[in-house]
Amino acid sequence: MGLIRNIGKVQGDGPGMLRSGRPDGPQLKTAEDMAGIRKAGHLVSAALRLARGMALPGTKLEDIDRAVETFFRDHGAEPLFKGYPGKVPYPGSTCLSVNEQVVHGLPGPRLLAEGDLLKVDTACRLDGWCADAAITVGIGAISSAKDRLCQVAWEVLDLAIRETAAQLKKRGNWSDVASKMQLRAESAGYRMVTQYVGHGIGRAMHEPPQVPNYVDRQTRRSDFRLEPGLVLAVEPMLNMGESATKVLRDHWTVVTRDGLSSAHVEHTLGLTEQGVWVLTADDKEERIVSV
Repeated sequence: MGLIRNIGKVQGDGPGMLRSGRPDGPQLKTAEDMAGIRKAGHLVSAALRLARGMALPGTKLEDIDRAVETFFRDHGAEPLFKGYPGKVPYPGSTCLSVNEQVVHGLPGPRLLAEGDLLKVDTACRLDGWCADAAITVGIGAISSAKDRLCQVAWEVLDLAIRETAAQLKKRGNWSDVASKMQLRAESAGYRMVTQYVGHGIGRAMHEPPQVPNYVDRQTRRSDFRLEPGLVLAVEPMLNMGESATKVLRDHWTVVTRDGLSSAHVEHTLGLTEQGVWVLTADDKEERIVSV
């Protein structure tokens, strides 16, 4: 779940996280730690598969949320978004954001309609370890413009995984990855959301470092080196129009200011000596991108 931009210490602001200029140091994980995160990641990937299967015209958002929460609890996992503190506690176990809603969309009685673009973001804690991931799904037949936006978002995330592996090999910095993510999005005609960033993850859903999807003067000041032991939730958010966003009166739902659609995808990644382990890869695959 995205982290909100802020000047100061890394902190949660709902299931999303604020961007800070001076984050605390990263908390490195062992291979055993990552195996625990992978178990949580299996459940997150399965929950997203469940949500994808329900994402049809006429489905209520609250029904998807209820199914995901039941799935987590039936498997002994804690839904991490439910009750997350804010001006009002977050009411769901998923963030379900439609069309111009970027992130943190509230589940409720809204019915999905043909042509919608749905973002599903969820996370759980299992045996003390957390995992976080998101997908963007077209509802029925969607426009070619929305389809392309969704495809490019996945391409940006895939590029981030491959570039992280390449930079890990030479102990490069995250900014080297983020700059290529931004270039890919902008070369396709889209804009990265700059108010929200990714985050470290482990025993807590939000840990240092902050993981931006773009580069500017402030993010360079809080850049970090890629090294084995890091576990990062990488989550590009691409807007069809401008990058600017605003939060609705429900205190949670983030929307594009220009009303155009947005896409959001996410994986939890473990950095190892062998490469990048996609800890929230689909339950049926073990994905390691070698250095």
